[in-house]
Amino acid sequence: MCDYCEDYARTVALLGDLALYGHLSGADWVFIEIVGTSLAASLPEPPSGLLPPGYDPSDGPEYPGQGW
Repeated sequence: MCDYCEDYARTVALLGDLALYGHLSGADWVFIEIVGTSLAASLPEPPSGLLPPGYDPSDGPEYPGQGW
């Protein structure tokens, strides 16, 4: 696996572990917010081939409150 792919997979795994931790009784929600936000911000672009060609995450239906 390439270094870039390893970083992506490791970050996604950490986010998954954090989500599981959030379901535990007595989970520290301040920790979850801080670490989750940091992990999400550090998430690199997905490896090539993961998303279909021409995929645009901002392209989709308008939701209430959008499209001013």
